[in-house]
This record gives sequence, C-alpha cells and structure tokens, in this order.
Amino acid sequence: MSEEDTKAKFKKLNAQATALKMDLHDLAEDLPTGWERIQEVAAKTYQAYKELDEFRKAAH
Repeated sequence: MSEEDTKAKFKKLNAQATALKMDLHDLAEDLPTGWERIQEVAAKTYQAYKELDEFRKAAH
C-alpha cells in the first residue's frame, strides 16, 4: 500500500470513527429517549475505533 493509500484509508477510518463517536454522544444526550440503541451504537463505535487502532499499529 502506498503512502497516499495509507493516508486515505486512515482518513476514512478516522472519519467513520468520529461520526460514530458523535452518534453515541448524541444518543447519550437524548437519554432516556433511544436507550434501546445504546448497545448497537456502542458496538459500532467500539469496532470502528478498534479497526482504526489496528490500522495505526500495522502502518507503523
């Protein structure tokens, strides 16, 4: 993978993780409305940050 491809993939993973973080934040602010989605949104956010961390480690 070229350096340009690596940067593009990092930006994509980072953007996805950040968007999910904001979804989780918004969900928390609206509680108790939407409490049923906590596990779903948290799991997606966890997975996105796990992938981002693994990519960072593999890239270095």
